[in-house]
Amino acid sequence: MSGQEVAGAREAVDRFALARELRNEGLVVVTASEQTSGGGGWLVAKVFSSFSFLRVRMKDRIIFAGNLGSMLSAGLSLSRSLSVLSRQTSSKYFRQVIVEIGEKINKGGSLSQSLAAYPNVFPEFFSAMVASSEESGKLAEALKLVAEQLEKSYGLRRKILGALLYPTVIIIAVIAVAGLMMVFLIPTLSATFRELNVPLPFSTRLVIGLSDFLVNNLLLTVVSLALALILTIVFFRSGRGRIFLAAVVLRLPFVKHLVQQSNSATVLRSLSSLISAGVSMTRAIEVTTKVIQNYYYQQVLDEALEKIQKGLPLSAVLAAHQNLFPIFASEMAAVGEETGRLADLLLKGAEFFEDEVNQVTKNLSTIVEPVLMILIGLAVGFFAISMIGPMYSLSNAIS
Repeated sequence: MSGQEVAGAREAVDRFALARELRNEGLVVVTASEQTSGGGGWLVAKVFSSFSFLRVRMKDRIIFAGNLGSMLSAGLSLSRSLSVLSRQTSSKYFRQVIVEIGEKINKGGSLSQSLAAYPNVFPEFFSAMVASSEESGKLAEALKLVAEQLEKSYGLRRKILGALLYPTVIIIAVIAVAGLMMVFLIPTLSATFRELNVPLPFSTRLVIGLSDFLVNNLLLTVVSLALALILTIVFFRSGRGRIFLAAVVLRLPFVKHLVQQSNSATVLRSLSSLISAGVSMTRAIEVTTKVIQNYYYQQVLDEALEKIQKGLPLSAVLAAHQNLFPIFASEMAAVGEETGRLADLLLKGAEFFEDEVNQVTKNLSTIVEPVLMILIGLAVGFFAISMIGPMYSLSNAIS
């Protein structure tokens, strides 16, 4: 009802993000204040939400969109297609969601409205594409386009995570081996040194001291590390944590380039898909803002929305933020605006950046391996000098 006052609480990155979300829902923020949560219940809720089993895999969403589009193209009705898909999926939760969507449609609801009722399963990009296609009568084509968009985003994320998996596993393995040596091997060597009562170099005393602390406080150390890991996950999932992480990755020499390429590809491909589906430019930017995860890219898209509403082109906004969007992105947008083929040119730009990310991730192992070998060599060398060196000195002194 117009003029009705609504009160409530919602998590957002900042007040501007909160105002944007509520504006999209047809509400206007009158006043907003930051609320701090106390007690352990908030932490438990955060951790539970991070590892909740009520999640649908991206792969299942891709299969759903692609198969639904194929069935509609083959002439199957929407309700029958949903019935078939509900029996195909292996996820009980997703099966229940599909069944409920089918029930909503049988009662006269539209597919886009039914999808929008499950924002944790179907992102706004999904429902916006479907809503536009329902108006144009090209639902099957739009669903196939959604599947392609989701698959590209999913593949891009998998390639980046896959490239980072190898060094992560190596580092964790090295830390685990070092911890086991500190707990089981070093105490035996330190007992020998104490029996002989000989002076030890600083590095040896440092290693023995760390080993003694771990042995005497093993439970405390394990609990502290587990708690630190949980708090770190919770922090980086919070609004301030996402801002901090976004700022850090955009300052790391090698990672910065990868982040720029991947986020530029996501933004350009999302805008291209939405515009080609008939979504207006302003609506496309609003949806893309929710697709992108990096806080600073969201800020640029918010700025683009305001300036486009004032009549400025998208290319001008991208060109003003070359620290986030490479100049190629703004040039492709400018050519698309000049020729009237903005969606096609944005798609070509996205494909270019995706190819760049593919090349970088392929070369990542070649770059990381020598760096890891050097770091592991330094760690092994430090241990050899600290523990094995004094043993040789003692054996020479005894002989």
